[in-house]
Parts: sequence; C-alpha cells; structure tokens
Amino acid sequence: MSKAVLIVDDSEMVRNFHAYILKTAGFEVISAVDGADALEKLYLNDIGLVLTDINMPKMDGYTLIEKIRADEEFEELPIIIISTEDEAKDKQRGFDAGADVYIVKPTDPAKLIENIKLLLEE
Repeated sequence: MSKAVLIVDDSEMVRNFHAYILKTAGFEVISAVDGADALEKLYLNDIGLVLTDINMPKMDGYTLIEKIRADEEFEELPIIIISTEDEAKDKQRGFDAGADVYIVKPTDPAKLIENIKLLLEE
C-alpha cells in the first residue's frame, strides 16, 4: 500500500502543520484545499490514507467522505477526520459518513502518527 497521505484542509497553516508532522514521520504528503480538490487528487495519485477537515468551502469533509465511500475503488481507504468540532453529534456524523478515526484539534502529533500507522497496517 502507498504511504502517501492526502491532507484536506482549507487552512494553509493547518495543511502545512500536518504535512510537517507526516513528512517528519516518513510519509509522502499530497495536499488539497477542499473536498472537490481532494477527489481530483485522489484519482490522480496513489493515496494510502485521507486526513480531512470537516468545515471547508465548496465541499465539506462529510460530503467528501461519502463520495469516497461511494466509489468501490476507495471503499476500504482509511479516513481520519481532524476537526475543531468536538460534539458527539459531529463525531457520529463523521463515523456515519465513513470515517475510521475522529481527532479533535489541536492535533497531538504522536496520536496522529499512531492512528495513521494503525490504519495503514490493516
């Protein structure tokens, strides 16, 4: 399986922060600014895992996950949500959409890497 991680977040600062964490841990990183951009990059690259925010313009994280899960080619692709939304209803909606892990910002780098490694081992 590819080690490339697709980071989807409309905040350049957050994308760069997560990219730094992942690159330091040895992962290849591809970034997308929203769900629509992420879908395009998903089809053009060998992605092993998607790391997505929820609140984004054009296409939010929930819709992105639902679209990924609707495609047979990607139905098993590991997906982690990283969001500031920390209410139970938000987490439930994320899992209902098809996320494997839900992490609340601010991101703990060690926890993030641990979750990614666990998901990529499956």
